[in-house]
Amino acid sequence: MQLQNLYTSRQDLRIEYQQLLDEGRDIGEVEQEFRDLDSLSEDELLSRQQRCSALLDITINLPLAADYPFHESSDLEGIRAARPEADRSLETNLDDRTLFDRTLGAWQGRVSGCLLGKPVEGWRSERMWGFLKDLGRYPLSDYFRFDAAPELIQKYDIRPERAFVNLVDHLPEDDDTNYTVAGMLILKKHGPGFSPDQVAEFWLDNLPVLHTWTAERVAYRNFVNGMAPPASAGFRNPYREWIGARIRADFYGYAALGRPELAAEFAWRDASISHVKNGIYGSMWVAAMLAAAPFAGDVRRVIQAGLAEIPARCRLAEAIGQVIDWYEQGLDFEQAIGLIHQRWDENFGHHWCHTISNAQIVALGLLWGEGELEKSICRAVQACFDTDCNGATVGSVVGMMLGAERLPGKWIGPLNNKLETGLAGYNLVEIDRLAGEGFDLYKRLRSS
Repeated sequence: MQLQNLYTSRQDLRIEYQQLLDEGRDIGEVEQEFRDLDSLSEDELLSRQQRCSALLDITINLPLAADYPFHESSDLEGIRAARPEADRSLETNLDDRTLFDRTLGAWQGRVSGCLLGKPVEGWRSERMWGFLKDLGRYPLSDYFRFDAAPELIQKYDIRPERAFVNLVDHLPEDDDTNYTVAGMLILKKHGPGFSPDQVAEFWLDNLPVLHTWTAERVAYRNFVNGMAPPASAGFRNPYREWIGARIRADFYGYAALGRPELAAEFAWRDASISHVKNGIYGSMWVAAMLAAAPFAGDVRRVIQAGLAEIPARCRLAEAIGQVIDWYEQGLDFEQAIGLIHQRWDENFGHHWCHTISNAQIVALGLLWGEGELEKSICRAVQACFDTDCNGATVGSVVGMMLGAERLPGKWIGPLNNKLETGLAGYNLVEIDRLAGEGFDLYKRLRSS
C-alpha cells in the first residue's frame, strides 16, 4: 500500500527546489542532483527513495546566499526580536455580552466562508470565473449552488458530492474547522502553558493521519518515527511554508482577545510542530489579527496588529505590505487580483497552497471587503487559490469585527447552526455550543 506523502514524488522534489530558492538557500552543490532525479521515470524515482531522502537531508542545512535580503527565523525569541516597532496597546473595554457576540460571529463567519469556498476548492480561475459568468453571477455574491443547466454541469465538471449550499444543511467536515476545534480542545486540556510536544501528542491521540495533508502529514509521519518538535517541522518536509499552520490559528486568537502577542505565541507553539519561517508567521499573523479584531476599529488596524507580531523583514510582511500599498494607491479589486495572479502561478501547487500567496488574498479580501461579510468572503474566494481556507480566515476576522448580531441571515441561515468535524464528541455540533465553550475558556484564561 502506498500512501500520499509517505514517498517522495517528482512534485515533492520540484516543490523542495522552489522552496529552497524562496528561502534564499545556496543550492549550487545540489542543483545537479535535483536535475538528475527529475529526469527519472516515476518507477525509477520510486526505487530511489533513499537517494531522494539523502538529498532532502542535505538541503535542510544549506546555507543562505550572502545577499539574501530577509531576516527569518523560526524560534519564538528570534521572531520577537525581529518584530517592527509598533504600538501594541488596545482599548479593551467591551463587556462580556459584546465579546461573546463577537466570538460567535467569528465562528459563524469562519464556517460560512469555508462553506462558500469548499465546493470550488482546487478550481483554477478559468473554471471558476467562466462558470460564474456563464451563470450570470459574476462577480461572486452568493454561495455556489448545484442548480445549473445540464450543459454547464458537464462543461465545468460540477459534481454533486461537493458541498454546494443547496445539497447540504451544514458544513461537512473540513480541515479548516477541524483545527479550530482542535485548538480549543488543546487549550482546554493543557491550559495556557501548553507546549508544542502536547500539540503533537493531541494529533496522535485525536486526528487520524489521513485527515491531515501536506506539511501536517509529513510532521505526523515524523512524530510516529519518534521525532519531536521543532525538528518534526523541517525534516524531509517540502511543504514547510505552506498554508496548513495558518488554518490552525483561529482559536488561539479567540482565546486571547485583546492580547495579540499572546495569541501569536499560542499560534507559534502550534505551528512550530509542522512549519518553519513564513509558514509559522502566517499562523501568528492570523491569531494576532483575531485577538485584536473586536477592538481595533477598522480592518487596516487589524492587519497591522497582526504584522506587529511577525518579523519586519520577512517575505510575508513584504507581500502583505504590497497589498496594502495597492489599496492605498486606489487599485480596484480586479486589478489587485490580476497582480496576485501575475506574481503566483495557480497551476503550480507550491504557489497555489503557499502561506504567502494566500495571505495576500486574505489581505485583499479584508481590504476590498470594506468591513462587510459578503464582500469580504466573496472577494477572498473569487480570487481563487485555496478558496475554502481563505474564505474561512476572512470570514473569521470580519465576523469577529462585526459580531453575530450584525451578520446577514443570507450567509448564516444556510449553516443551520451545525458543523461536522472529525473529532470525537464533536462529530456534528452546534456552532453556538462551540462559541460558548470557547468563550468560557477565554474567560478562564484571561486572568492568567
